[in-house]
Amino acid sequence: MKLLNRSALSVRPTQHFVDWINALEPTMGDDDIALADVERESTVYLIPEMDTPEALEGFVRERYLEILETELRAWEEDERQWPETIDWPLFQRFLQVEHSYLAIDLDDEAALEISEVDDSLLMDVDQD
Repeated sequence: MKLLNRSALSVRPTQHFVDWINALEPTMGDDDIALADVERESTVYLIPEMDTPEALEGFVRERYLEILETELRAWEEDERQWPETIDWPLFQRFLQVEHSYLAIDLDDEAALEISEVDDSLLMDVDQD
């Protein structure tokens, strides 16, 4: 077990986000995605260690655009299909954020690998 010198943000979509997803390709009845379907697919972002709520809020406000765009892109690559205004109120409406003070790696065998995030990586994850 390895303690990482990071905190973590778990980001989950809200019903507003799911409504946007469903509006991308309207379906009939039971084919719509439900909130429960996407809640299991939260994204975890490793962030610098945060020891106060104020530090966390400041960091999230600085980086919210990157997080929001990553979450939108995971569902729709074409930015023309995104909501018209990408701002802090949309972030708050579309995403729930949960902070974890500690990040611990339980994998004793595999070394941590670092890869730059790009669209192709996001699309590979979506297809799994």
